[in-house]
Amino acid sequence: MIHIHSNNRRDRATLGIGIALLLIALCFPPQFRQIYTLPAHTFLFTDEPQIPAINIPFITAKVNSQERRPDTEIPVSAFISSTISPITGHASIDFKLFGVIPLRTVQFDVLPPVKVIPGGQSIGASLHSRGVLVVGYSPVPAASASSVNPAKDAGIQVGDTILSINNTYMCTENQLAETIDAAGKKGRSLEVSLQRGDKVLLASLKPLLCPETGRYRIGLFVRDSASGVGTLSFYDPNSRVYGAIGHRITDSDTLQPVDAEEGNVVLASVQGIQRGTFGRPGEKIGVFANGDTVLGDVHKNTEFGIYGQLSFLPQNDFYPETIPVASRMQIQTGAAEILMVIEGNTVARFSIQIEKINTQNYPASKGLVIKVTDSRLLAKTGGIVQGMSGSPIIQNGKLIGAVTHVFITDPTKGYGCFADWMLMEGGLIPKTEKQGPFLPF
Repeated sequence: MIHIHSNNRRDRATLGIGIALLLIALCFPPQFRQIYTLPAHTFLFTDEPQIPAINIPFITAKVNSQERRPDTEIPVSAFISSTISPITGHASIDFKLFGVIPLRTVQFDVLPPVKVIPGGQSIGASLHSRGVLVVGYSPVPAASASSVNPAKDAGIQVGDTILSINNTYMCTENQLAETIDAAGKKGRSLEVSLQRGDKVLLASLKPLLCPETGRYRIGLFVRDSASGVGTLSFYDPNSRVYGAIGHRITDSDTLQPVDAEEGNVVLASVQGIQRGTFGRPGEKIGVFANGDTVLGDVHKNTEFGIYGQLSFLPQNDFYPETIPVASRMQIQTGAAEILMVIEGNTVARFSIQIEKINTQNYPASKGLVIKVTDSRLLAKTGGIVQGMSGSPIIQNGKLIGAVTHVFITDPTKGYGCFADWMLMEGGLIPKTEKQGPFLPF
């Protein structure tokens, strides 16, 4: 009986402590709950507060760092209110309730500050793919049958990229056609190396003589380039590295990403707007301006847009000088602005609201949920339209991200990606492998 009574008392005590902790959690201000929304691993710049929160009672933070004295317990308010010392490096913060109960550990790296010039200019991008992209089937007429398709029969699929034929690298549509015709005239088979996703595959087939064209064919429609209109996000005036568009450029027919081997960007002029409506995204109608004047080249086409180096630096009347880039932990819900062109080639600024900030431990494009609040932009476009992708998002004088997508069901809303993911793609801050491929720290 005594043993059971003792267990009951311990159970009641445990339950009481649990209820007390729950009440404390429910009664504490949003800053307390914000600790659980912090990313498990992130980074900060040396010129910004370490955590954007204020006095959190009963919580202490133990900072573990080679640059700081280890195992030092300090109030979170003191830790938060200061900026990081100029020393850079890795550190972690252990949050504890009453200095005893563990709440959360956040790993972070401290980097030197990065400053860039925001974009907003409309650009036209032309990408030349690595290899030749298969965008459709075109059966070959045959005497013994209505039509045949050697490529399809050999397993080549729409969306594949033909890399080489008989060990000869394929660069253009014309080269592919000439190679197939020449092999057919010699009675040779084709050994095709192609890429499908992350895999490189081989296919063997023989070209057939097309009676309609008099040339040997294999039954494919192909494309060696892609182009489109978007928005310049930022550039570093020292290295001339730029980021633009905010999402990957895909082929219009296959919706497959264009694995860009080379390309260029030029300034574009906006000639009109198709307004966005419920269920149908709008679009900026743009034309490439100054076609003979290349703004810059394209080194890569990624989940967070295109990157390369500028040949000349475009002017930004709103931000003629560089502004800081904010780490994710400095972004707040509330007012912000975007820069873009909606007529001609003049950059304008428009007000938006940051409605939601998604915690991301891994790179992803939908980090911010934004809503257009500017009456001028709503009247002109209905909200976010195609061609705005890449428009820089600025809050409190800092670049925080870029527009990426529009909500199909509500054109006034859309997504944005964090600026730090874009800086990594541009090589302006380092990538590491600590938490797997393509993680910052």
